[in-house]
Amino acid sequence: MSVALLVNPAARGGGHTGAAVHAADRLRAHGVKTAIISGGSAAESTELLRAAIALGTDAVAVAGGDGTVNLAIQEIAGTGIPLGIIPSGTGNDFATALGLRELDVTAAADAIAAGTTRTVDLARVTREDGSSAYFGTVLASGFDSKVNDRANAMRWPRGGSRYNIALLLEFATLTGIPYEVELELADGTREHVAGDLVMATVGNGRTYGGGIPICPDADPADGLLDVVLVRPAGRLRLLRLLPRVYAGTHGTIPEVAMRRVRSARLSAPGVTAYADGDPIGALPLTIDVAARALTVFAPPAQPPDG
Repeated sequence: MSVALLVNPAARGGGHTGAAVHAADRLRAHGVKTAIISGGSAAESTELLRAAIALGTDAVAVAGGDGTVNLAIQEIAGTGIPLGIIPSGTGNDFATALGLRELDVTAAADAIAAGTTRTVDLARVTREDGSSAYFGTVLASGFDSKVNDRANAMRWPRGGSRYNIALLLEFATLTGIPYEVELELADGTREHVAGDLVMATVGNGRTYGGGIPICPDADPADGLLDVVLVRPAGRLRLLRLLPRVYAGTHGTIPEVAMRRVRSARLSAPGVTAYADGDPIGALPLTIDVAARALTVFAPPAQPPDG
């Protein structure tokens, strides 16, 4: 087997080149032909990855976090080329969804060398101009996309705590946003939601922001997406409810609505959505499930906690 191992030195929090070199050495020790590819920008990394795929690499691996994984899935979604992840980024929520979060670099490389794969869903975003992109974890819009804006501008601290601090700071200016939401539910019926929302979130995976279970029941292999809509409440009330969000028990809060959907269309003025931690487009956007679109090297799926 030959593997193209992508590392993006422009990724937030550092280049993770040490993890890439360690993983490459481990893969080669297993007899896996491994080439490290690294661009100075997301665009350059994408071009190098496309070249490796055109040359016939058997698999793609990523040493980094959700943003670098996102670069890879744009190129291999629907191709059958398997993806391996060496989770070493600022946020590793997609790796978490695949059961890889607790693996060290050696174990993650060993999982690739073992060759065990399964297929999972992706979510597909279609913009108003007809262009589209995939994401693996969660699309955030509204309050949580503003949190992403703030977190991305912060140089300290690294890791998930940066997102948590940005979240608390954004509470100071929290307001409702007028949304129009169109949902195609799991049973094929449709639902329309109009009015002020604090946020509208669409999840293929359970977590974002380095482990926050915003879509606690999401399963990236069930052929559906999970939508979480939050209506306005007083700042102090929402602040008191934050521990429920971190525990994944916010579904019973009156201001929170959760739906299992095949697709969702989100519209709101002046809102840019984030997916896999990076901007993906201004609303309105349509998000639908791309069932079984990605093959991954991963341990067998485990039942959810509880």
